[in-house]
Amino acid sequence: MKSISLQDLLEAGCHFGHKSERWHPKASQFIYTEKDGIHIIDLAKTKAGLDEAVAFITDLIGQGGELLFVGTKRQAKGIVKEEAMRVHAPYMTERWIGGFLTNWDGIHKNIQKINRMQEEVSSGGWKKFPKHEQMKMSHYLDRLKVFYGGVLSLNTPPQALFIVDVKKEIAAVREGIRCGIPIIAIVDTNSDPTGIDHVIPANDDAVGSVTLIIKTIASAYEEGKATADKIAEDAKKTEAKIEEKPKGQDAEVKKEEKTEEKKPEKKPYAKKSSTKPEETK
Repeated sequence: MKSISLQDLLEAGCHFGHKSERWHPKASQFIYTEKDGIHIIDLAKTKAGLDEAVAFITDLIGQGGELLFVGTKRQAKGIVKEEAMRVHAPYMTERWIGGFLTNWDGIHKNIQKINRMQEEVSSGGWKKFPKHEQMKMSHYLDRLKVFYGGVLSLNTPPQALFIVDVKKEIAAVREGIRCGIPIIAIVDTNSDPTGIDHVIPANDDAVGSVTLIIKTIASAYEEGKATADKIAEDAKKTEAKIEEKPKGQDAEVKKEEKTEEKKPEKKPYAKKSSTKPEETK
């Protein structure tokens, strides 16, 4: 995976924060200076935060965990969807579904319902209904897929969240904190970094900044997925070897048993009697 340099971050415009009057006091830890009424973000801290996030995601996905991409703002939703689909990761780009983490059982039922409806459409199960009923059901399914389309592959809650703008996605942040799920997020100078486990201080409005960071996170996800697939493949090979070994041993044992059965049993040696029979008188 390509390492992101300070020059890459500078060219993408990651260092531009918000106007100084709109800053959040808790964001002061990663503000470098103020220029023309705009806060400038310390790119050394941006790089450190991004590298830490990449290492965490690669390790998490490599161990079989799952990461949910969340970005519903106009500047981010297109690239979030594109990159998440490229690496086959779950994503949410229309709006945060309330209770997605705190009411997972209810959400999972909805996901199963959508998947079941899609299977019925594919198999022609709706043909038994009148056309006007089919139209209503089709519109209902399409509406559900707008919000749930990126998370239909999830069978368990995600083990981590990647959020583009913590201020806009405050509902997702609150649910993540409440459920104890690690959060990786792009945090601008107008946002509160409290509760974010892996802060990436950067401009969350500029398309160039958002695109660079999302692509880096997606590449880390892809690398972790490749590691997880390799581990799973190695485990299958090991299991196959273990299964083959006993079979071979059993065959040898059976062969030995058959050989023993064919061998005739040795009769005990009988000594000839040395005594002569008595002569008849």
